[in-house]
Amino acid sequence: MIAERVTRICVAGLLATLPTCFAPPAAAVTPPMVDDSMLPKPGPPVPPRPTKQQDPCVAAAPADDKAEAGQLAGLNLQQVWKFTRGAGQTVAVIDTGVERHRLLPHLVPGGDYVSTADGTDDCDGHGTIVAGIIGAAPDSDGSTFTGIAPDATIVSIRQSSNKFRAIDDPSGSGFGDVDTLASAVRTAADMGATVINVSSVACLPVDSGLDDRPLGAALAYAVDVKNVVVVAAAGNVGSAGQCPEQNPTTDPARAGRPDWDRVNVLVSPAWYDDYVVTVGSVDTRGAPSAFSLAGPWVDVAAPGEGIVSLDPDGEGLVSSLPTAGDPIPIAGTSYAAPVVSGIVALVRSRSPELTARQVMQRIKATAHQPAAGWDPVVGHGVVDAMAAVTAGVTPALADAPSRPVSYPTSAPTEHRADRISVGGAAVCLAVSVGAVTMTTVTARLRRSRNSVPHD
Repeated sequence: MIAERVTRICVAGLLATLPTCFAPPAAAVTPPMVDDSMLPKPGPPVPPRPTKQQDPCVAAAPADDKAEAGQLAGLNLQQVWKFTRGAGQTVAVIDTGVERHRLLPHLVPGGDYVSTADGTDDCDGHGTIVAGIIGAAPDSDGSTFTGIAPDATIVSIRQSSNKFRAIDDPSGSGFGDVDTLASAVRTAADMGATVINVSSVACLPVDSGLDDRPLGAALAYAVDVKNVVVVAAAGNVGSAGQCPEQNPTTDPARAGRPDWDRVNVLVSPAWYDDYVVTVGSVDTRGAPSAFSLAGPWVDVAAPGEGIVSLDPDGEGLVSSLPTAGDPIPIAGTSYAAPVVSGIVALVRSRSPELTARQVMQRIKATAHQPAAGWDPVVGHGVVDAMAAVTAGVTPALADAPSRPVSYPTSAPTEHRADRISVGGAAVCLAVSVGAVTMTTVTARLRRSRNSVPHD
């Protein structure tokens, strides 16, 4: 069901709403300057509009409890865990919600921007898979499956869903947008998250008129005021992906350097390159995934194929998603992003003195750099968990923001984890399935005042 909904929502619901199905010629892009006045106001998460569930929740076939998790390929976690398992870190998963699961003992409800729950309902299944990659704890029965940072706390904020729609939008499909994503980022930062994982993207032609300034302000607030590391998916491209066209790859004349002058489609939040670590996908052998979207904002890559994680509709594991035909293996950049989020949690646990920006720099500096240097598909290369955790010296990086900020310094008491219940441009989760890039919706990141037509 997930894959079927993914295709229907992200392709029919997102690409069909664009002014054209074809991206314009490559052009220069730049994200809007951060405007502090656009920062979402603090407050308990609630849906911005009344919603109703429109489709049944997902149900995937369980995987063998001994299934080999492709996201763990090459990470050498048994050795890394001798130094840290992520204790003391709080990773906010801004997604479709995270179901309570026996292998998520450190799950905390963060709120719901889709319905009136507390963030621990996941009708789509995507957020639970993401959370399991980050912080699933090993099973007492000897199961070999575990998350990257099993001792970290997971805060779940449901920010979008394919299964819900606004009551006043009967023809709509899916709920959540760049505004709810911006609010969720602020909520996560105010709740004390040290890492925020965003596995959703708004992937639009460069001339789409995307207005995501509140999201930019929220990202700047999280990083520069609250000292949070934000990790984002690069997005997927392909016949069923949420991105209509691949961005240009390496220009021989500019090898090793990001080229912001040649872009077909823009991606948010990834294009806020100063504030997020953007993650592309590689297969279990370290080769770039065919579906992974390139771009000048890509920072690193991580395994995003052959995924095994937590069953959102049971107590076991899943490794495939149901379709109209045979189940298809789980893959996508939205599953590569939580690999990096887990490693960030390990680094912050091992080296709590590092600022968010220093951690971001360390992740990039310790990756396995491509021969030509930086690359638009894998960025600075595939992440190296051991090197990131044990690196003795972090390259020099300015700790302070480059501009003055005037954000509030405290959040209201409603932001306590036990009280929050969470509430655009269109955002789709960057999920690929098998050789075909599929996407699950986390948010419909399209603001009503944008030039992109309504569904």
